[in-house]
Amino acid sequence: MFKDKNLSPKQLAALTALLLSSLIALSVFVWFQDWKVLLAYFIACFIAIYLILDRILDFFIYRKIKLIYKLISQTKATKREEAYQKYILPKKGIDEVREDVEEWAEQKFEEIKKLQSNEEFRKEFLQNLSHEIKTPIFSIQGYLEILSDGAVEDSTAAMKYISKSQANVQRLVQLVNDIDIITNLEINKEPLLKHQFMIQDTIKDVVNNLSFKLEKKGVQFHFKKGCETPIQVFADKNKIYQVLSNIITNAIKYGKQDGEITASIYVLEDKKVLIEISDNGIGIAEEHIPRLFERFYRTDDARSREVGGTGLGLAICKHIIEAHGESIQVRSKINVGTTLGFTLPSKG
Repeated sequence: MFKDKNLSPKQLAALTALLLSSLIALSVFVWFQDWKVLLAYFIACFIAIYLILDRILDFFIYRKIKLIYKLISQTKATKREEAYQKYILPKKGIDEVREDVEEWAEQKFEEIKKLQSNEEFRKEFLQNLSHEIKTPIFSIQGYLEILSDGAVEDSTAAMKYISKSQANVQRLVQLVNDIDIITNLEINKEPLLKHQFMIQDTIKDVVNNLSFKLEKKGVQFHFKKGCETPIQVFADKNKIYQVLSNIITNAIKYGKQDGEITASIYVLEDKKVLIEISDNGIGIAEEHIPRLFERFYRTDDARSREVGGTGLGLAICKHIIEAHGESIQVRSKINVGTTLGFTLPSKG
């Protein structure tokens, strides 16, 4: 009758009734020495005790359990749910209820933990955004004050401050554009337009577009030996172009003067292609790598501002690659260089 220790309310009432009615019937038998009387007392006591205990358990314990389940669901029960709570839940044992409550508590703990993490992220994001916006605004304000104080009469000085103001305005525009890109990616406002294309051709287009920056720093770009053979990927070409542009731009910024950048392409299993961009630059300390793709995160704040950028480039890369259902990783070592790699499907 009782397969395990995890008894339902009715099983618990029946077991208790069986024990008590047996004791009462045996006591009566000792007094009357009549098996018929024993059987009558046993049946009567069993039924009475069972009904009483069943009602007591239901009223004092399992109604409270039903209330707990209602609080867990946090919704007004439908007719079907009320029937479930009335006829199904009482069949659950205390241990099963405890397990359900513990599972719910763990789930809520994780939800609260996630909300707290998101709140910290939101605060940090707003703080960083405020800092990123104030820097160019204050610079523009300072240049305008200098011009209004009379520097505008000196054409050479005026052009210098106007040029610096324009550069800061451009930085603000780029910041707003980058935030807009990330926001659109997060809410899936910009659908991916996937098709087959040669990844090497796209890398070459990016390098040609950045040739001025490469030449200015004396950086040489080349494909790793054996990776020149054209390989097709199935992705949004324009967005992957942006990913490659952001990664190669960073490689130029933080690479060595007269350094080199290497592109490697590997065909993996499961119709995947791995694209890696490596430089022999300053590298990234190990403690910074886990946070490298966070918005506005900078490994070296002073140097990062010196070389420019909004601090959103790698965050955009991560969003684009993850929108393709793929992943992006980084390997780096101080004074050795950095490799950023991401996967793409080779076929649709």
